[in-house]
Order: sequence, then structure tokens, then C-alpha cells
Amino acid sequence: MRTRGVLFDFSGTLFRIEPVEAWLRAALDARGTAMEQDDFERCARGLTAAGALPGGPRPERIPPALATAWAGRDSSARLHREAFTGLAREVALPDPGLYDALYERHMSPDAWQPYPDAAEVLRGLRRDGTAVGVVSNIGWDPRPVFRAHGLDGLIDVYVLSYRHGIQKPDPRLFREACALLGRDPEDVVMVGDDRHADAGASAVGCEVRFVDHLPVDERPDGLRSLGLLEPAGEGPDGHRS
Repeated sequence: MRTRGVLFDFSGTLFRIEPVEAWLRAALDARGTAMEQDDFERCARGLTAAGALPGGPRPERIPPALATAWAGRDSSARLHREAFTGLAREVALPDPGLYDALYERHMSPDAWQPYPDAAEVLRGLRRDGTAVGVVSNIGWDPRPVFRAHGLDGLIDVYVLSYRHGIQKPDPRLFREACALLGRDPEDVVMVGDDRHADAGASAVGCEVRFVDHLPVDERPDGLRSLGLLEPAGEGPDGHRS
């Protein structure tokens, strides 16, 4: 059966967020806040342990006061900000304005880098006539990131959890994405890095394939290796054209 549509997760699948150290440094620079190197390293370690960077390392623990926001963090923009700024506040920073500055920074296109093979695979799918969507658990609109990196024109639809008030693995997100693509779920592949959240696509009939959530320099061809593209020179029926 020929794949007629592909759905991609955003963070950890098509793009990767910058390291915690770069994230903190960018927020400090934006605020004009100076910090001694020892203090910088202490804060970076604390933010890493807290899991304060969306798309970065997971929290080592969730403070009880943030349990509700954390559980529903991708179902609304408000809860997403509350959860992640709350985690950041577990770390004592020298400037109170840094907590919001850190959150704003993670939404900047400069904070994200596409995986090395993302453009090649997305362009190949467009060449093959395959419909492409993004289904993301997220609290903000990532389309400016795609635009800044020249990939927005290769995405047909975006289905974002915070706009629907539900989170993956809820099958309704995947069903909505397939409907917007105009494809039967049995003809669609879901690609993601989260074996719990992204596996929810199987409940509506999609095939699910996974990539590893790794730094970009450690995953040069994770998307390419999934076999999503038709062999060069072959048509939809598998014969040389």
C-alpha cells in the first residue's frame, strides 16, 4: 500500500530545541543581565534538573503545586506557560524578569534547529505528492519556526494540541489531522519520537514509525532511514518512470 500522507511530530522529530546553556545565555543577553561563570553553570544545572526548557530534558520531579498545570500543559497556552515558568522558578535566578524571558526565548525560531535530513525528506514527500501534516503537543504556534527555516511551504496542515484543548495520545488529534489532509488514516504514517504520545495514532489506523530524540549532530539521517520516500526514478506503482 502506498503512503498517501505523513504526519510529523514537531519537537524531537523535525526540530530540536537548543541546549539549556544556550537557552539561558540567550535570555541573559536579551535582558542585559550579567552572571559569573560559576553562577551560570549552577543555574544551567538547576534548570536542566527542573526540566524548565520545553522540548529539553524532562523534569527530575514535578513540584506538587505544578502537578495540575504539568498534566495539562499542552492543552492550553496558559497551562503551558504556567508549567514551564513554574519549573524555572524552582531555580533562583538573579533577575526576576528572566523567567518570562526564558519562556519567550524557547518560542524564538533562533532557539530551534531542524534535523539535518528534515528538509530533504519534506521536499521528497512534496515531490512524491504525499500530503504532510504536523501534529504537536505544544502550547504555542510553531509555524514561525518552520517559516524561518524555509520549511513552512512543505507542510499542508498543522494540528496543535493547545488549539484543540486535548493532547496526544488522544486519537481525536490524529483523526482531525487525517481529515484535514483528506486522507484515510490507513494510508497515513505518523512519525514521532515519543512512544507513548505519538503511538496514539495507531488507534485511528495510522502506521506509526519512530525516531530517536537526539541532538541534531547525533541524528543525521533518522528521518531518511524511515523509508518514507519513493525510490528515485520510480512512480507510485513501484515501476521505473
